Amino acid sequence: MAQQKIADILKKRMAFSFEVFPPKEDDGVPKLQKELDELFKFSPDFISCTYGAGGTNVGKSVEICDYIVKKDVTCMTHFTCIGSTKDLIKQHMDNYTKKLGLKNVLAMRGDFPKDPATGDLMTTTGGVFNNANFLIEFLKENYPDLCIACAGDPEIHILAASPESDIAFIRAKQDAGAEFIMCQLCHDIPAYERWVKKCRKAGITLPFVMGLMPVLARDPIINMTVSNGCSIPADLAVVIGKYTPPRGSSEELVKRYAADFKKAGMEYTVKSLWRYMNTDLQGIHLYALNRSADVGQIVLDSGIRVKK
Repeated sequence: MAQQKIADILKKRMAFSFEVFPPKEDDGVPKLQKELDELFKFSPDFISCTYGAGGTNVGKSVEICDYIVKKDVTCMTHFTCIGSTKDLIKQHMDNYTKKLGLKNVLAMRGDFPKDPATGDLMTTTGGVFNNANFLIEFLKENYPDLCIACAGDPEIHILAASPESDIAFIRAKQDAGAEFIMCQLCHDIPAYERWVKKCRKAGITLPFVMGLMPVLARDPIINMTVSNGCSIPADLAVVIGKYTPPRGSSEELVKRYAADFKKAGMEYTVKSLWRYMNTDLQGIHLYALNRSADVGQIVLDSGIRVKK
C-alpha cells in the first residue's frame, strides 16, 4: 500500500494514530519494532516518529520510519530548524521522501539548544531558519507534493511573547503551506476549546489533530506537563493527589500506589479521549511512549479500535 497524505485522510474521517520515539539504547531498535508490531494491530491511520534536538538520533529515526513504511503503514517524520542549513535540510528530506517514500512531515522550530561553552539556553536555532513558518515555506517550495503539518500549543508555547503572537505564527504557518495542525500536550480540554475558537477567529481553517499523553506514571506526567508550561486540571490533580504515597512509605507500598495510579490514569486518559472527540477536532494522536501494552489497553477500553 502506498503512503497516504495525512491531510487527505483527515478530509474523510477523524484520524487515529500513534507517536513513537527512537530509542537511545543501542539495542533499542529491535525492541521498538516489536512495540510497533503491536500498535499495527490497531490499524492506525498513521504513525509519527520523533527525533532528538539538532538531529540527534536521526539515524535511528530513519530506521524506524523505514520499518513503518515497509509494514504498509503511513508514516510521518518530525523535522526541526535546529542546526539545519538548507543543504542539510535537503539531504535529510531527500532521504525521507526519495529513499523511504514518505509523504508527510511535521515541521517545527524545535527547542532552542544549549550553548556548549556556557550551558545557557540559546536564543536562536543555530540554523538558517529561526521560525517554523520559514522551514515550512522552504519545504513547500522544494517538495511541493509533501504534506506538511505544523505544531500548535493550546495553552500557548512556553516561549511565546503573547497568546496573540502564538496564534499569529500558526496563521503564518498555514499561509506558508501547512496542511494540518498537530496539537501539543494539553490536559485542559476547556482551554483547548477556547484556543480553537481563537484560532478560527484568526482565519485558521486547518484541521486539528490532538497529541494525547497517556497518564501512566505520577512523576513523568507531572514533569512533562509542567516543563511544557501546561496546566494540571482539577480532575487530574485529584488522581495525582489520591495516588501519591505518604512520605516514608515502604518500597512495596510505593509500588502499590504506582499500580493504582496507572489504573486510574488509564481510565482518565480514556475519558479525555472521549471528551476530545466531542470538540472541534479532526484526529487523535496517542503518544505511545514506547509502551504498547498500556497504550493498547487504553485504545481497547475506549472502544474506538479493536485488535486485528
